[in-house]
Amino acid sequence: MRPLLLLLATAALSAAQAPPAGFTALFNGTDLTGWRGGDTADHRRLLAMPEEQRAELLKTWTADMRQHWKVVDGELINDGDGKYATTDKDYGDFELLVEYNMAPMGDSGIYLRNVPQVQIWDHNNEKEWKNGAQKGSGGLWNNSPGAPGKDPLVLADKPAGEWNTLRVVMVGARVSVWLNGQLTVDHAILENYYDRKVSIPSKGPLCLQTHGAPIKWRHLYIREIAGTEANQLLESKATDGFKSVFNGKDFDGWAGDIDNYAVVDGAIRCRPQKGGNVYQKDDLTDFVARVEFKLPPGGNNGLCIRYPGSGDTAYGGMCESQVLDDNYEAATNSKIDPRQAHGSAYGMVAAQRGYQRPIGEWNFEEVTVVGPTIKVELNGFVILDADLSKVDMATVMGNSAHPGKDRTHGYFGFAGHNDPVEFRAISIRNVEAKK
Repeated sequence: MRPLLLLLATAALSAAQAPPAGFTALFNGTDLTGWRGGDTADHRRLLAMPEEQRAELLKTWTADMRQHWKVVDGELINDGDGKYATTDKDYGDFELLVEYNMAPMGDSGIYLRNVPQVQIWDHNNEKEWKNGAQKGSGGLWNNSPGAPGKDPLVLADKPAGEWNTLRVVMVGARVSVWLNGQLTVDHAILENYYDRKVSIPSKGPLCLQTHGAPIKWRHLYIREIAGTEANQLLESKATDGFKSVFNGKDFDGWAGDIDNYAVVDGAIRCRPQKGGNVYQKDDLTDFVARVEFKLPPGGNNGLCIRYPGSGDTAYGGMCESQVLDDNYEAATNSKIDPRQAHGSAYGMVAAQRGYQRPIGEWNFEEVTVVGPTIKVELNGFVILDADLSKVDMATVMGNSAHPGKDRTHGYFGFAGHNDPVEFRAISIRNVEAKK
């Protein structure tokens, strides 16, 4: 090709790969820069490997990947075999745009934070109908049977051999997918394929799966979602029945140790070196509460769950759902029991850790209380799902009695412990009222 024609072709290719506003290109259209080899592997276990062992494994995977992936005319092409094309970079919350063109009878997918997967396959492949291929692509195929997101909401595929467009929005473990402009997954939790009792990692790479048939990819773009937008997305979902219980100005509708708290910039803040419980005056049975909270370093507070209106909610109420800096030990040079970690049913059941936003940022939390069960979802990750009626009281922290554990009703509020922890955007849905 003559130099001028080559220059024009390169310019045209670059324009074709230019990302939309706010996005960056995952694939540069010319080579495999930014990509390594990957496999179906728990990313947290990979990161936990000794550095030399991990580097050697990635080197082996990448060498294999490069035997089966190539770039032709601005397209990333796989021959249907080899390790997965995997981003060098790990991602948290994001919006992903991709186009793919799969061969007839093909089967592929996109791993999110190295967790399988947004499914891609030929819905006309009768051999895969036993696995649900006739329902189409765009579902979270590795979710449990019958779980939200397992099957796509609509059949939106174009015929194999044509280009399809995918849009994926992921906040926490919550995933929404659009295939060719149609919603196929609506804010469903991506289950952890490697251990369904544990939430997926907060960060991880994206993987383009190989599964026995050629597939082409192009126009791969990503936009990372910051905490403020992530909270707004989480708050905007399933809003029916929620009622705001804090006006952002004063403690109208609240009771308890109000003098130990202040309203600052639209948030309830515990005064330094003060504490006690403030609670919303509605006596609740089964409910869902949503709240944003912000912690100072080493910050400690709690959510009053079915609080009776007096005493210590951790023992006299159904429980205290702990609100605590995930780095509390380092910040205070002290140790805690796992059942004191953020989101735990204090002293009884430990929550998973590692899903808070950095100190100084607002976190979004949703707490569901139905009968003896409590579920805590932090920033889109389920960190606790416990039936307190099944707690062996002989094993609780400090062997402490919890006379309120089996309470069936009470108040929702905050349990201060001397630190200026803040709460805002507080809303409650009465589960009984929706029945």
